[in-house]
Amino acid sequence: MIYEIFMPALSSTMTEGKITSWVKSPGDKVEKGETVVIVESDKADMDVESFYEGYLGVIITPAGESAPVGSAIAYVAETKEEIAEAKQKAAGQSAPSPAAPKNEEPPAKLVSTPTAAAVAAIPDVVVSSPRKSTTASSGRQIVSPRAKRIAKDNGVDLTQIIGTGPNGRITAADVESFLKPSAVPAVQTAAPSVISAPAPKVAAAPVALGTAQGLTTLQKAVINNMNQSLSVPVFRVGYTITTDALDALYKQVKSKGVTMTALLAKAVAVTLQKHPLVNASLSDRGIEYKSNINVAVAVAMDDGGLITPVLKNADQTDLYSLSRDWKGLVERARAKQLQPDEYNSGTFTISNLGMFGVDRFDAILPPGTGAILAIGGSRPQVVATKDGAIKVANQMQVNLTADHRVIYGAHAAQFLQDLAKLIETNPQSLAL
Repeated sequence: MIYEIFMPALSSTMTEGKITSWVKSPGDKVEKGETVVIVESDKADMDVESFYEGYLGVIITPAGESAPVGSAIAYVAETKEEIAEAKQKAAGQSAPSPAAPKNEEPPAKLVSTPTAAAVAAIPDVVVSSPRKSTTASSGRQIVSPRAKRIAKDNGVDLTQIIGTGPNGRITAADVESFLKPSAVPAVQTAAPSVISAPAPKVAAAPVALGTAQGLTTLQKAVINNMNQSLSVPVFRVGYTITTDALDALYKQVKSKGVTMTALLAKAVAVTLQKHPLVNASLSDRGIEYKSNINVAVAVAMDDGGLITPVLKNADQTDLYSLSRDWKGLVERARAKQLQPDEYNSGTFTISNLGMFGVDRFDAILPPGTGAILAIGGSRPQVVATKDGAIKVANQMQVNLTADHRVIYGAHAAQFLQDLAKLIETNPQSLAL
């Protein structure tokens, strides 16, 4: 029996996926539930597990190449003797066939853009959560399903094993080797974690002028989202906020691990409590008032594109927990390990280019949301007080881009007024 491994739909908007790496090679034994390939979706890398036991017969889509959702990317043979048959089937698939045998599935399975529901019904593969690296902060490991089963059956502590598979993955062979009497326990701390700290930025390789560079999967997703935004009627409202009090608070809490991003996200979330319409969005049912305030924050990726990790329930989470959550989100975003709901569940978005010295800018509204706030840098300005005196104050410019089908000018102005009032007169309440 020959089984197909299909390119899975890892998100509702995904139409194709890129093969990051093959964990198995042709001829390797494949266990049911064992990870076979790592696929790059638009935002994260995901493990694809085999639904059947057998041998990887042939790889149709090699690492580094993309395939449409629902298309066959490999064949698994039930026995070694059938590997040759799998290769013949793959060769026949690539060449045009005059007529398909009546008792054989036609190559119509290789559809270009099937629905997510149709792909989910295909029982060949199981998609696990995004691949996980061993991290000092989270303690999570890359462990194959079979290795987990062997470790559980034998009472083995996986933290005592160093993985020899791709990206430090702990394989079944690693656990079996650990169980041998002659084996010396390999302590995890003997090897550095895959991500023990945010990776330093590496200078991008120079691009040869006059050449074209292919788009990454992430860049394609960003382009698709931006094209969707073109159909939304938006308007923009700007506001000047004095940040002296916020800057003073930041100096007090910075040593405790609080980031300015967390401060701003918290301030926005608390203000959104008073303005549920600004946290809403338009759907087929009408205006959707969200039950949670989830603040998404735009993050630029080192290899191109951007992603928006989400601080969930930011209005109800204390400032210190929010800062820890943000640090973890950024680390996982850089490593492409975010869970889907960690980047697609935002109800309101902020984009802060002020950290790069930008004075002011306009942000493009992300699909599925009602508003996004562009935050410029805070800098000293000469201002006049109400009594006519002159003083120097730190001020920042913010611009709100809003969906005019949901939010009107007065709503946007009132939201920005309340945000400014909180930041200027009572930022200490954010740390309570």
